[in-house]
Amino acid sequence: MHDKPVLALPDDLHAREVADTFRLLADPTRGKILWALLHGEQSVGALAEQVGASPTAVSQHLSKLRLAGLVQTRRAGTYVHYSAHDAHVRTLLTEALSHAEHATGTATEGRHEHRYRG
Repeated sequence: MHDKPVLALPDDLHAREVADTFRLLADPTRGKILWALLHGEQSVGALAEQVGASPTAVSQHLSKLRLAGLVQTRRAGTYVHYSAHDAHVRTLLTEALSHAEHATGTATEGRHEHRYRG
């Protein structure tokens, strides 16, 4: 991460992009899907099982993530495998999950036992 902001205030284009990204990640299932994909390529069925959602719902979430450029696909015959390799999104999700641990009391200041690192 950068030490300090280069600009005092984001321009409209970047502020809109930030809002769009946060809106996209505001869905808990999408956050789980993206986190799972940041750790390796998976199929819709595997993701559905992992996040506890139907394959249809996972497919719809993946479509939105793909359109936003956060998820990539690779075809292997009739199968489609999904992955995410965006280092910025990894950092964003890691920090958000770390914040959630502190907000819920499962981690405290001074303790460096975060479950969601890396």
